[in-house]
Amino acid sequence: MIEAVLFDWSDTLVEFTWDDELLRDGHRAALAAIGSDEDPASFTARYRPVVLEQATPDDPYAELLRSLLGQLTDAQVDAWIDAEHTVWRPAHQVLGSAQALLDSLRNRGLKTGLVANSWPEPARVLRADAEVFGLARLLDVQVYSGEVGVRKPAPEIFLRALDELGGDPLAAMFVGDRLEADVQGAANVGMTTVQALWFEADDTPGIEPDFLAFTPMDVLNAVRRLAR
Repeated sequence: MIEAVLFDWSDTLVEFTWDDELLRDGHRAALAAIGSDEDPASFTARYRPVVLEQATPDDPYAELLRSLLGQLTDAQVDAWIDAEHTVWRPAHQVLGSAQALLDSLRNRGLKTGLVANSWPEPARVLRADAEVFGLARLLDVQVYSGEVGVRKPAPEIFLRALDELGGDPLAAMFVGDRLEADVQGAANVGMTTVQALWFEADDTPGIEPDFLAFTPMDVLNAVRRLAR
């Protein structure tokens, strides 16, 4: 019997679309926010190899910014991130049926939650997005890698969410698009797994979810099957 359903964020509840123009526009807004008069195009040219081509989620975004811009204060880093993310927000489109899906699960007496890797955005930015998109009120828990200190597929991040819910992994389901981070990570702690295919179709070999979900309705169908 499933008692809780947890979700990934990007390309599961929210679709992200890359846009080179927004990269430049985000830098223009962020440079203005910290009072820099550097040309945005010049900064973007310096940013690409450092952040987009070489950096990994193990590299704190604040330190990457300082390597490019000098000794920014923490307040300046926050101002940069907020201004940059505001420009990028239109590139994030919430799943049209996300609220209905979460409502349906909660109406069945299930707890719901979010487990997401947060980089380069800090967790506070994603929490704000969940509010803006109208999802926060439908989530019993939100757990982000930036707050836990480990990233999916590490078991600790899944277990943190389940601990906050007071749930048993064997009575929990995880829905996500990435086979290694989401499906394998959740399976390693004993959760039932669902690969979300409505935005992306990861085909990493050797990893099989318990269920495939081509639409959000397939998540509800999986829950119903396990309730029999």
